[in-house]
Amino acid sequence: MIRIAIPVKKGKLSEFFALCNHYEIFEIDKKLITSKTTEVISFKDITKLPAWIAKKEITDVITFKIDIQLINLFIKQKVNLYVGIKIQSPQKIIEKYLNGRLISDKSIISEIIKKNNKLEQ
Repeated sequence: MIRIAIPVKKGKLSEFFALCNHYEIFEIDKKLITSKTTEVISFKDITKLPAWIAKKEITDVITFKIDIQLINLFIKQKVNLYVGIKIQSPQKIIEKYLNGRLISDKSIISEIIKKNNKLEQ
């Protein structure tokens, strides 16, 4: 079974992973959505998000932009990340995921890498 979290703001994928109203969590079994729940986090420290995601047994996170610090924390938690995904409704994102048509915007990934390189200098 796969559990996917999508950060949502105003009914669409949030521009930034940690700056959302809630997370929509989809359970998928054999390419079928078996459940959908909504979760609101009660803490402000974004570095706690990867552990919270892992505790919820979420296997995949789909986002537009994400802080490089969080990427490293997700790697440690063994959570798959899909970054640079077009902002649209969670339902459309899940449909593309299920059909193998979820595509990352390479310019967003490059932007995240460039920002990280500037921080390291």
